[in-house]
Amino acid sequence: MSELMLGDIISLGRQSSAQLSAWLRAADPDAAARLDEAAAGRQESPAQFLRIAVSDFISEADEEAWVSLVSAVRDATDPGAACAARMIAFRLHLESVS
Repeated sequence: MSELMLGDIISLGRQSSAQLSAWLRAADPDAAARLDEAAAGRQESPAQFLRIAVSDFISEADEEAWVSLVSAVRDATDPGAACAARMIAFRLHLESVS
């Protein structure tokens, strides 16, 4: 799988967890490890976890989180991986303060 853009991340519901994991492992091994661990801990597939993370980010992120995401995506070699990593971290943060 090649680089993913924000629209691709949002549409990951059509991707298999195996494809998602393989792409993220190649693009950002640390984010892939966090995704796999978080998904397993919640008895979700990596794709399910990321879909929820994207939804959480879209509905809950404040202006500062959006600016941080846009900056990370702009400066990244793989914008999709940067986007996924930020959204994974955002969901984990939301769950830790709930």
